[in-house]
Amino acid sequence: MPRGTQEARVSPRALPEGRYGPARRRTSPLRWRWIFTAMGLVAGGVVAWVAYVNLGPVPISADRVSFAELPANAMSVTINVSRDDPSRAGVCIVRVRDVSGAESGRKEVFVPPGDGHGLQTTVIHSTDRPVTAEVFGCSYEVPTYLSRS
Repeated sequence: MPRGTQEARVSPRALPEGRYGPARRRTSPLRWRWIFTAMGLVAGGVVAWVAYVNLGPVPISADRVSFAELPANAMSVTINVSRDDPSRAGVCIVRVRDVSGAESGRKEVFVPPGDGHGLQTTVIHSTDRPVTAEVFGCSYEVPTYLSRS
């Protein structure tokens, strides 16, 4: 090394002053832990709320009690309707399936206000010979063409 040259020795942690601007303050790992914990709790709360809304108790439902094949591709279906508010009218969609499993007939069944449990019987006409029947779903939102005064 020649005599008039000086080497600038910089440690890996110390940067030359004025070259890179002021040093930023680093956030502590504890702070990040609290941030991620809070984000996890919020995300878990959202998932729990969505699951409760979508998978919680249903206000109106029905079970198929019996079904019987009738002549001319028709089927008689009896359902048992359960609801939390007997004073409200409801509607249940009942469908029949043919031997291939395809839906071959469907009907909306009006459930008048009354007792909390109620048997409803309907006849569904099918495009092909029906072999089974099922309740597709129920709702309190009764279409105007089904409501009875």
